[in-house]
Amino acid sequence: MTAPHSHPLTRFGLPESTLATPELSHPQPDRLLQGNPLRETWNCVESPVGGAQALYAGLWRCEPGHWRIAMGATEQEVFTVLAGRCRVHSDAGGFQEAAAGQSIYIPAGFTGSFEVLETVTKAYVILE
Repeated sequence: MTAPHSHPLTRFGLPESTLATPELSHPQPDRLLQGNPLRETWNCVESPVGGAQALYAGLWRCEPGHWRIAMGATEQEVFTVLAGRCRVHSDAGGFQEAAAGQSIYIPAGFTGSFEVLETVTKAYVILE
């Protein structure tokens, strides 16, 4: 029989006003392609996972804008758009667009750009 986990269950979601104060940021100036959007991050879970460094999960909201992104060699993300619309553009060509209820997976080592078309709120999980 397996012992129960000692980690508590964590609930997070909309409305964001029920969460603690978000971390505020803007894209790094050398990565900006359009605008200078304010980004709000509520990192609700940070936990070690097997051979990985950590798993992060939370909510993220951002104003319209466009900037370059580069995932680390071991960093990957899955996110689901809760509100708004965004695109993830690949340096290899093409893009994926997501609106409310749709998800995008960004693989380790990915390079490209993130474009917020309409203020977006997403739930994310990052494995690093």
